Amino acid sequence: MAMVRNDAGGLSPKEEKNGTNKVVELVGIVVFALLLAFLIQLFLVKTYRIPSGSMEPTLDIGQRVLVNRIGMRFGEPKVGDIVVFHPPEGADVRPLGACGTSDEGVGTTRPCSVATPGASDQTFIKRVVAVGGDTVAIRGGRVVLNGRVQDEPFIRPCGPEGACSFPTAVTVPDGSFYMLGDNRGASDDSRFWGPVKEDQLIGTAFATYWPPNRIGLF
Repeated sequence: MAMVRNDAGGLSPKEEKNGTNKVVELVGIVVFALLLAFLIQLFLVKTYRIPSGSMEPTLDIGQRVLVNRIGMRFGEPKVGDIVVFHPPEGADVRPLGACGTSDEGVGTTRPCSVATPGASDQTFIKRVVAVGGDTVAIRGGRVVLNGRVQDEPFIRPCGPEGACSFPTAVTVPDGSFYMLGDNRGASDDSRFWGPVKEDQLIGTAFATYWPPNRIGLF
């Protein structure tokens, strides 16, 4: 069909109206897509970039992960899950927290059995090694959960015998989670500032999408 133009050579009013409608429709689609992406990040899945080497070799600096946020509404994370959370207050200052040691990666005879007060506004990612009611100790860099040494092929050991250890078991309070980095000799975690309370959890990491050679599920 030939286009109908007005006497001045421009588009007819009908064509102008159709063009305006298409622009409005396109803007509406863009706004909807942005709103949908915002809601997905707010309630369902959020992306995070790994800022440090505390979870090596599982997660490298700069690696990106997808975190399931809605799962926390229907159940608690279990031992072995990789979780994003707000650590107890003091996790982002020196000396670390109110218990443990101020020397990063060095063992302590004063393990944190309770969380330091308050919550930090920082975001950490670590692995759950014990949940409420469990007893946990670390001997030779290995987790001893409820009296059993755990098989942890994914960790980077501490190095010298006795490093990163507290041999006396502590009991994790109900509604709390004991978090450790997989890089046991270079991680600020529950050894230094105590267990993480349930209301400080953000979500469970379930996949990595960057870099391409690391794409996969946890």
